[in-house]
Amino acid sequence: MNRLKDKVAVIYGNGAIGAATAKAFAREGATIFLTGLTEEKLNTIADEIQWDGGTIEVTQLNALDEQAVERHMDYVIKKAGKVDISFNAIGIYQKDVGHIPLLELSVDSFSLPINIYTESHFITAKAAAKRMIKQGNGVVLMHTANLSHISAPLAGGRGPAWAAMESLCRSISVECGEHGVRSVCLFTTAIPETPIIEEAFKELYEGHAKNQGIPIEQFNTMVASGTHRKRLTTMKELTDSAIFAASDEGSAITGTVLNLTAGMIA
Repeated sequence: MNRLKDKVAVIYGNGAIGAATAKAFAREGATIFLTGLTEEKLNTIADEIQWDGGTIEVTQLNALDEQAVERHMDYVIKKAGKVDISFNAIGIYQKDVGHIPLLELSVDSFSLPINIYTESHFITAKAAAKRMIKQGNGVVLMHTANLSHISAPLAGGRGPAWAAMESLCRSISVECGEHGVRSVCLFTTAIPETPIIEEAFKELYEGHAKNQGIPIEQFNTMVASGTHRKRLTTMKELTDSAIFAASDEGSAITGTVLNLTAGMIA
C-alpha cells in the first residue's frame, strides 16, 4: 500500500529520526529530498533507500541557513514540480547539561536548544509553506517530546524549545490552513533507539541513579513506567504516524500534536 505515492517530501536532518522517516516515506512511494550536515551519513541513507527501490536525492545543508534552505526549496520545485511534505527532524544533544540544575545553568546553555529548534523550524516551515500555499496543499511536520508538557528536573531549555515549536505549529495552521496547508507535531516520549536519547539516558543514569546502586535496567524501567503501557515510543511508531499524518488519510489533522506518548501525557 503506497500511501505517499506521487508525493514529494523534503526532510531536514540525517540523524536517526531523519533517516528512519526518509526510508519509511520512500517505502510508501514518496520521492525524497533529504538534507543534513554530514555527507557520509546522507550518502549511506541514500544508498539504502535506492537499494530498496526508493527515489531519493541528498544535499548537504544547514537548516539554520535561511538562504540555503530557500535555494534548496527552489531547486526541489524546479526538479519535482511541488513539495507535499516538509519534515524538520534535526536534533541536538548538549553534553553535561543533564547534571546542571536550572538555576546554575548559563544563559547560553539554556538558550541553545530554544534558538536552534525554533529558528530552524521557522526557516524550513516558512520555505515549505510559501510554496504549498501557491499549490493549494501540503503538510509541515515537526517532532516534539513529552518535556513540552511535563516538568522534569535538569532538562535545560529543551522543554521550552519544544513548547515553542508546538505553538509555531498552531500558528502555521491558523494562518495557512485556509490555503490547504496543514501543520502537525508528532509528539512522543523519548525514543531510546536514537543516539541522542541513548546518550541522554546514560548521562541521567550516571548522574542520578548509578550512585544509588540502581541497575541500568531498573532505571530504564522506571523511565518507561510513566506511560500507561510501561514502555516508551518506538521509532516505528513515530514513522508509522508520520506516514499517516502526511498522507491523505490524515487530512483532518492540523494545528495540533499527534499524541504518541502512550498515556504519559493523557
